[in-house]
Amino acid sequence: MGGGDGSGSGGPRFLWGVLWFLCIWFLAWPIAFFCAWVYILLLPFSVCIDCLKGACQFLQKCVQLPLTCAENMVSMKSMC
Repeated sequence: MGGGDGSGSGGPRFLWGVLWFLCIWFLAWPIAFFCAWVYILLLPFSVCIDCLKGACQFLQKCVQLPLTCAENMVSMKSMC
């Protein structure tokens, strides 16, 4: 009758997708917006000041946080 595999695993996976979406909305985007401004301001100076290169790499990863959350949301990975 039904087209599913009968495992019943769709519900929890859907819940993980919703939780990832909420994580994007309330956590990843605000952090990325703030880090993007700091990243843009520090990036030109990282050419002259070597210790800023590590900070800029960390800020770049923070800017890419919504991408990571979106990839996990689409694949419906668990947060743990």
